[in-house]
Amino acid sequence: MTDRTLRTTDDLETLAFDDRGLVPVVAQDARDGRVLMLAWANREALERSLEGREMTFWSRSRGALWRKGETSGNILRVVSLHADCDADTVLARVQPTGPACHTGEATCFGAGSGPGGDEQSESVLPALWATLRERAHARPEGSYTVRLLDDPNLRIKKLGEETAELIQALVLEDGDRAAEEAADLIYHALVALLAGGRTLDHVLAALDARR
Repeated sequence: MTDRTLRTTDDLETLAFDDRGLVPVVAQDARDGRVLMLAWANREALERSLEGREMTFWSRSRGALWRKGETSGNILRVVSLHADCDADTVLARVQPTGPACHTGEATCFGAGSGPGGDEQSESVLPALWATLRERAHARPEGSYTVRLLDDPNLRIKKLGEETAELIQALVLEDGDRAAEEAADLIYHALVALLAGGRTLDHVLAALDARR
């Protein structure tokens, strides 16, 4: 399968911008596959998105660049950008920090716009794993995941810390905190597995064998 990932600003040369210098950009939640919004971008907007790792678009009504969330705070953190087969549309896999729609809804397309709709999706772990692999491949500057992958001692230390914090939350019967700490532990465990040459499929297979 052809790799159409846009990793650097040089890769933007492959895009077929329209006569206004724009391409449509579909923003998709990298965690659960939901389609969040559709907007337009010119080359400069995509350059800023790649360099700053936060989605920037072009406002056709204002004739100006706009970084998603610059007013509301609901930014879209870039996981990866991909061109379609004709190179005239971009898929932005992102991690939203709040509602993507100006109405306050999570997505501009409403419930059912992706796997599981508004419910927790079974695709969350595979999406997380895909994000970790992308970080390992692209190695963006300042990435915490890359830092963990490069530092075995830090990986082990963080696994211990997150395990202790989860145990503490459970002892205190703090359910909300326990869920957050469990999520942190799962993330760090998956990074450690990736560094050790194992995959999410190995874990799922081991769990399935024990059912």
